[in-house]
Amino acid sequence: MRTDGVFIGIEVDDAALAAEPGLARHLDTVCPVDIYKEVGDGGLEIVERNVDECVLCRLCLDLAQLDVGQDAVRVLKLYDGGATLE
Repeated sequence: MRTDGVFIGIEVDDAALAAEPGLARHLDTVCPVDIYKEVGDGGLEIVERNVDECVLCRLCLDLAQLDVGQDAVRVLKLYDGGATLE
């Protein structure tokens, strides 16, 4: 799934969500600006109105890497040609 704001894009790998049922809950908990919302039983919603509030803290990236692996979550800097936050 992917949601783009004006400045930031957020991608979450659907296969990663399926592989790690706790990932949605963890993302919901860790994000300081509430970009992620756990819905249903392990489902995830990207809260579109909050995407451009991203402070590039990397907490979601680090958490997803621990839970699932690299590239399970990607933060894209649309203002920088879509460069991935490393």
